[in-house]
Amino acid sequence: MGANMGKPSSFLDSLPSAQGTLHVVMLGLDSAGKTTALYRLKFDQYLNTVPTIGFNCEKVKGTLGRSKGQAFLVWDVGGQEKLRPLWKSYTRCTDGIVFVLDSVDVERMEEAKMELARTARSPDNAGVPVLVVANKQDLPGAKEPKELEKLLGLHELGNGHMWVVQPSCAITGEGLFEGMDALYEMILKRRKLAKQVKKKHR
Repeated sequence: MGANMGKPSSFLDSLPSAQGTLHVVMLGLDSAGKTTALYRLKFDQYLNTVPTIGFNCEKVKGTLGRSKGQAFLVWDVGGQEKLRPLWKSYTRCTDGIVFVLDSVDVERMEEAKMELARTARSPDNAGVPVLVVANKQDLPGAKEPKELEKLLGLHELGNGHMWVVQPSCAITGEGLFEGMDALYEMILKRRKLAKQVKKKHR
């Protein structure tokens, strides 16, 4: 990282250290726990929330690992069916997608899989890293991450997608900051790869 210090460098050369605020979109079906997760990341406390009509937007800071101190601007977009067509206007040019999933709600897994695939496969989101927050792990019947990978068809996303399934509980905050750190690592990796590709084509 220090190689460019002191030399004027192009904006792209300085990217892998990802200074500046990263833009992240938080999606998922209604009642998955997106807003609870957002405010737990923001204030590190549980806030009782109401269904999101439209979106919430908050700046949150990473607290762990390499993401410590990194600012993320997180857009939490409503998950009701009538709001989902709006998702694509929020994911355009985003650095990462956080897909919040109710790990207990097996009946809606297929619906979640469909929405995640539609978002990830959109040409605008090619290669954008996906963090699946497997929420509600504290509840009986919560599915394990390995099982969720299968149920969501993550291996079929293709398109150069990197993804991580992070077990979590938005109410206690467990797993959320680890998830943001994993997402940050994927964003850095993606930028590094893009830089290598660029060098190759010079």
